[in-house]
Amino acid sequence: MTVAWSPSSWREKPILQVPEYPDPGALADVERQLGVYPPLVFAGEARNLKRVLSQVAEGKAFLLQGGDCAESFSEFHPDAIRDTFKVLLQMAVVLTFGASCPVVKVSRMAGQFAKPRSSNTEVQGDIELPSYRGDIINGIEFDETARVPDPERMRSAYHQAASTLNLLRAFAQGGFADLHRVQGWNNDFVADSAQGHRYEAMAQRIQEAVSFMEACGLTSENVPQLRETELYTSHEALLLPYEEAMTRVDSTTGDWYDTSAHMVWIGDRTRQPDHAHVEFMRGIKNPIAMKCGPSLDPDELLRLIDVLNPENEAGRLTLIVRMGAEKIEEGMPPLIRAVVREGRHVVWSCDPMHGNTIKAPSGFKTRPFDRILAEVRGFFAVHRAEGTHAGGVHFEMTGKDVTECLGGAQEITDADLQDRYHTHCDPRLNASQALELAFLIAEQLKAERDEAARLAAAQ
Repeated sequence: MTVAWSPSSWREKPILQVPEYPDPGALADVERQLGVYPPLVFAGEARNLKRVLSQVAEGKAFLLQGGDCAESFSEFHPDAIRDTFKVLLQMAVVLTFGASCPVVKVSRMAGQFAKPRSSNTEVQGDIELPSYRGDIINGIEFDETARVPDPERMRSAYHQAASTLNLLRAFAQGGFADLHRVQGWNNDFVADSAQGHRYEAMAQRIQEAVSFMEACGLTSENVPQLRETELYTSHEALLLPYEEAMTRVDSTTGDWYDTSAHMVWIGDRTRQPDHAHVEFMRGIKNPIAMKCGPSLDPDELLRLIDVLNPENEAGRLTLIVRMGAEKIEEGMPPLIRAVVREGRHVVWSCDPMHGNTIKAPSGFKTRPFDRILAEVRGFFAVHRAEGTHAGGVHFEMTGKDVTECLGGAQEITDADLQDRYHTHCDPRLNASQALELAFLIAEQLKAERDEAARLAAAQ
């Protein structure tokens, strides 16, 4: 029998990656206050996302999920939100136009404040302090006071998430995403690059197609899809006191939804089947995801799927594979074969970032762009070989002109990393590198579609 679930039942389970708050009473007060704040998203929106993700699971659409590695309080600015949104729009239009494929857009924004860490402490010189775990928990400054977990930061994160989401809704529905503006989505520092020129040529073709449609009477006024888009939010559900406080009963269905985001995911470090994070996630009705690293074996994956998606609902569960370029073609096939053998419905997505992190000679943590591309290619190659659908990509990026990942068309070198290395945690793709990745994925999707057409014709 299934054990009874409640938003707080995770508290009876073992838990990893949890901060130690020095004042439990202050933590409880903040949780109570968050519990009566308005929801950030609505249950109906989460159901809509699950519906379109079911199309991804069936091979009829593609999931594009991206955004900052860790949102910060200090760099909160409308221009940063706008520029990241522009890159997501660019990537989506490249995929839609280049691969003739509907794209589901999910941002790592309006809630991606907490980060798991490989060590509980950080050492600089002869000083050891608690690790920085994201602005929702403590401060990035290497200072004893800043590194103390502070529950008030959860309130600050909520308000920043609400402001970010408000602006994203305005951009998505208020005309910024109109296809008439497709040429205006190019960030200035990308426009003169090879990828920028390639995008401009494609944008010109789209503009010509839109003009033709208008001549036929299909305008932004009578075809809303031309002037607006759907954008959903997501983050890792790491800080469970915050997630519990944001979990509410949907008045129309009686189901529980985590209203902090449309989609939330479990990280590779917290996916133990009998631990707190899996316990929390099994009870909410949002579409959810789980990171799948090289240590995950097929039997454990099936056990986790049974816990997280017992009704085998298409669109409910996305598996975000993060193996590393050298391991993807060996590590992923056993997982796919187990899922197919048992008839489980999942979305397969590729995170080509986390398995390809290295320390450069200069000392910066970075990710070589060629390894990122190699993992994406390997992801598609495995799915072609197994006869399954490469459903999506999950990546960390920013609209800023940063120098955090090596390589790409800009040929960022180790010496360049120090120029604009601004991340609060992990290295991110800049807009030029993200656009380059989008063109690669479009080519892979087009090849997948052409192969499917060839096989259908042969039959």
